[in-house]
Amino acid sequence: MRQPAHGGNLAWAAALAGCPPDAILDFSASISPLGPPNSAIAAILSQIGNLKHYPDPNYSELRLALSHFHQLAPEWILPGNGSAELLTLIGRELAQLAATILITPAFGDYYRTLKSYNAKVLECPLSLVTGHWSLVIGHLSLTKDKGLLLNNPHNPTGKLFSRDSILPYLEQFALVVVDEAFMDFVPPNEEQSLIPVVQEYRNLVILRSLTKFYSLPGLRLGYAIAHPDCLAKWQLWRDPWPVNTLAAAAAIAALQDTEFQQQTWAWLPSARNQLFQGLAEIPGLQPQVSAANFLLVESQQSTSQLQQQLLKHHQILIRDCLSFKELGDRFFRVAVREESDNQRLLTALSGE
Repeated sequence: MRQPAHGGNLAWAAALAGCPPDAILDFSASISPLGPPNSAIAAILSQIGNLKHYPDPNYSELRLALSHFHQLAPEWILPGNGSAELLTLIGRELAQLAATILITPAFGDYYRTLKSYNAKVLECPLSLVTGHWSLVIGHLSLTKDKGLLLNNPHNPTGKLFSRDSILPYLEQFALVVVDEAFMDFVPPNEEQSLIPVVQEYRNLVILRSLTKFYSLPGLRLGYAIAHPDCLAKWQLWRDPWPVNTLAAAAAIAALQDTEFQQQTWAWLPSARNQLFQGLAEIPGLQPQVSAANFLLVESQQSTSQLQQQLLKHHQILIRDCLSFKELGDRFFRVAVREESDNQRLLTALSGE
């Protein structure tokens, strides 16, 4: 079985560890350990009887729930089969430009979608020390015929870019795509989303995910926020009914679950700090400061070997960074889980 490019491949991990998939403690996929919310599960159960009907092709109720959540008109929002489906549409859009500037290290699906449409890619490395990626972009030829694709918070480093640091690029690029898949994990008083300014820029597209914060990756649900003309065009490009009935119901319930949201924002900072401090105390490991629900860790030993040792000896799966060519075999990424799980990982790493 091939080594996975994404995290969360429990079938691969279980085969290597010689155990059932449900015996694996998964730190490779950055999914909240607190969910799914009970409200989302109840909503799914309430819709079982509606599986005999097609979903509403316009997803009116889901778009209305999202519009209330973000204080935007529904026509500015397009739900999708995970943000991955919407990213594919964005790749087609970006391919029409002279080139796309990609902040690296970059999520592997960005390369997938850009390659699918033969888009020209110009890579801009992010400094893992200072994070002053804007200085790197400034050295490139900035013309109005290029696109910019980045994520905020950045994956895999967890760095949070300020809104003000991104805004100038909206004047310099034909299209700016900001993937905010992990922005939900940043408390409202600290988040740097560009959603509040999206109506001011026709060339801004924002991607959001509902699967990581609400622990619903199996349902595949994300959405894009952009000018209605752009979204209407994408609607014509894709297959009908991309979001299933159960996913739409779960999303509507989760968006209204303020108790779960507050619980997550209260849990994450202390759990992340506990994991960060524990990793920093292990000789040979250097975790990076993160605003998201994961930590990037630099290691003095081969992380692919470390990954296999943790699986075989402890049934723990970490995310190697081999798919991030700039990081290679000296970095790994771990999700922040609950305290007991985090401690089990720290104990295992200390032993290895």
